[in-house]
Amino acid sequence: MIIQSDFDGTITEEDVSFTLLDAFASGDWRKLFEQYQQGKMTVGDFNTKAFAMVKASRDELLKVARAEVKLREGLRNLVNYCQERGWRFLVVSNGLDFYIKEILEDVGLGNIEVHAATTNFNPAGLQVQYIGPDGNPLKKGFKEAYTKLFLAQGYQVVCIGNGPSDYYPAALAQHVFARDGLLDACREKKLHCQPYKDLNDVVRGLEKL
Repeated sequence: MIIQSDFDGTITEEDVSFTLLDAFASGDWRKLFEQYQQGKMTVGDFNTKAFAMVKASRDELLKVARAEVKLREGLRNLVNYCQERGWRFLVVSNGLDFYIKEILEDVGLGNIEVHAATTNFNPAGLQVQYIGPDGNPLKKGFKEAYTKLFLAQGYQVVCIGNGPSDYYPAALAQHVFARDGLLDACREKKLHCQPYKDLNDVVRGLEKL
């Protein structure tokens, strides 16, 4: 069993990437976000273009991320539950690898497997890239590419998410825990899911599988 979790808005209460863009982006990143919401660009293209507007250093970004982030209740309980059962708990996120890994490291969970956008810090703007399971760059379908890999390897997959981009891996998974935009998408498309408020709810749901 693999427990595939989103990060921003799922493991965290707020979207860390939005916090960083609000603090540091030199252009109108929300206009790009509107284009993404309208289906005019992929989430990968949005993040690549939006973070190109950020010229801050890694340390500056992490300082703000650490000050603002709030982890959703129940994370450690969920990780411990998965470890006790020999299940792989991992993060597959459209967010940026550097802040996800640092935030998890800060709370003693740095051993969690993370697949997210790679980040190259450049004074002219952050260079963000999505690398798929085969080692090649991906323009779209990052999350579901990993779900397909896990299924091909013989795993059952449980998907935990909160946003519309989580629908695509959720549609492939055997079990889905959803809130916010993902919950709306699942209900609209009649995909069976279990709503959750915090990650303790996910543990209670896993106990019934």
